[in-house]
Amino acid sequence: MIRRINLSGNPNLGVYISVTDSVALIPQNTPEKFEGVLREALEVEVLKVSISGSSLNGALAVGNSNGFVVSNQAMDREIDALAAAGVEAVRIPERFTAVGNLVLANDNGAVASPLLSDDALQVIGDVLEVDVKVSTLAGLNIVGSMGAATNRGALLNPQASSEEIGIIEDALGVEADVGTVNHGVTLIGACSVANSNGVLVGEETTGPELARIEEALGFLEG
Repeated sequence: MIRRINLSGNPNLGVYISVTDSVALIPQNTPEKFEGVLREALEVEVLKVSISGSSLNGALAVGNSNGFVVSNQAMDREIDALAAAGVEAVRIPERFTAVGNLVLANDNGAVASPLLSDDALQVIGDVLEVDVKVSTLAGLNIVGSMGAATNRGALLNPQASSEEIGIIEDALGVEADVGTVNHGVTLIGACSVANSNGVLVGEETTGPELARIEEALGFLEG
């Protein structure tokens, strides 16, 4: 299911929400109406949490069905709260805190920014239980902000090179396409939230963009 919605007027959904096929980490002040739409569209358990005392869960965490890697500034109480809910979360041993902006992942694999250290890549692979490949996306190091990936497909920044697309398809085990959201915005990961059940995009996303998103993320039959 694909739905157009803003979060308290903000279309940058992927900055605030980190999602897998089973759980979504959302800000503690998320309105009930938005929470209901998210539950329905993505078919997930919703956990209202903070990461590093911040509402920027999408920027500060990345996960798949095996767990989440979170900012090295995440607090013990936040890690414990996730553990109590049955969700493993491990801090990344890295000076870059916005791990959600730097990693694109699904249950099959992960693509990580060249900015990340070997120790960080090891933790990502161990926690998510996948092989990790290193690549830019659209020539930029913020791989997680430039694309959205599920176990069905991937939608990438339209400036992605054929080499980058090939690396991502090989790493994640899905076909990828390029497109935009929110009437021409190329920061796909920062402006959308997707899993294998559905996708949320900002209210300004156009009809042609929706069609491309549905096709790329595997929601069209045939």
